[in-house]
Amino acid sequence: MKLNNRRSNFEIIADMLKVGENGAGKTEIMYSTNMSYSQIQKYLGFLMSQGFITKMKIGNPSVTYQITDSGLKLLKSIENVTEMLGWDNR
Repeated sequence: MKLNNRRSNFEIIADMLKVGENGAGKTEIMYSTNMSYSQIQKYLGFLMSQGFITKMKIGNPSVTYQITDSGLKLLKSIENVTEMLGWDNR
């Protein structure tokens, strides 16, 4: 059961962390999570400041964002909580 149609911060963060599991650029994260550029900036900034995602340079202008070990722990925790609440079937 979902209480409303809008995604929670938890869902948005979980979606971003999932995309970052294999490494992804900002545009890929933006499209995969269906977010605007300003939303991505805000959430990426937060996740990086908390150490859940790290920025990696691959090539000259190419930047990839990768989930960290603590980000993986956070993702698993979010998945466990949403499963316990019965929210895992979006």
